[in-house]
Amino acid sequence: MRSLRIALRYSLFIASLFFVLPSCQNRALMLRTKKDFVYDDVQKIPDNREYKIGLNDNLEIQIFPNKGALLLEGVGDQQGMSMGQNGFARPINSIVEFDGTIKIPVLGRLSVQGLTIREAELLLEQRLSANFVDPYVNLRISNKRVILFPGESGTARVVPLANNNMNLLEVLASAGGIPMNGKANRIKLIRGDLKNPKIYLIDLSTIEGMREANLIVEGNDIIYVEPRNDYVLNFLNRASPYLNFINIAFFIRFLFIN
Repeated sequence: MRSLRIALRYSLFIASLFFVLPSCQNRALMLRTKKDFVYDDVQKIPDNREYKIGLNDNLEIQIFPNKGALLLEGVGDQQGMSMGQNGFARPINSIVEFDGTIKIPVLGRLSVQGLTIREAELLLEQRLSANFVDPYVNLRISNKRVILFPGESGTARVVPLANNNMNLLEVLASAGGIPMNGKANRIKLIRGDLKNPKIYLIDLSTIEGMREANLIVEGNDIIYVEPRNDYVLNFLNRASPYLNFINIAFFIRFLFIN
């Protein structure tokens, strides 16, 4: 009878632990915001279909004379790589520095942050026209990427932007979509200076919300799919060592009583 009472108390103790499950938070969750946090308005993001050059972008620049006539003559990018003797066609690699500028031979420093690729090409052609005859500029960004946290622990990744105008839906699709434990209605897009970023909350759980998935991502954006908080699993993971100890202590005592 006494052992039955002990077993009953033990069962009640274990059951009482599960009543506190809602108060157990998953400490692996990132980028939490308070309940009254005011997000930036997604509708105010400019509907720009072109990629904007950002900090730390690596620009590969090729310069051809005579409006790029060499390209029409069959001297394409592959052959142009060996044309360094005349100063043209050999790619110039330049990284957008902390102040938004790049360093170009002859021209010095130019501010390109916030420009589209087309605008940057036109700017370079205008500046180079003082030194070269009808310069033709090809520009590409070799390290465009966003950081994606898809909602599963240990699956964060850096997603390269293959196209200049990839939208949010394309980025998520390239990473395999939203996982089972991810919240489609709570996708955070973090943009800009991390000391004072813009933070947008996007809901892709409805057809209406899918319109927001059409927004163009920018280099260095952070996309975070908030995971569901599995209270039972979190509790068991954290309480498992203690429950094992209680089990061992209970059964040892049970054996001695009997």
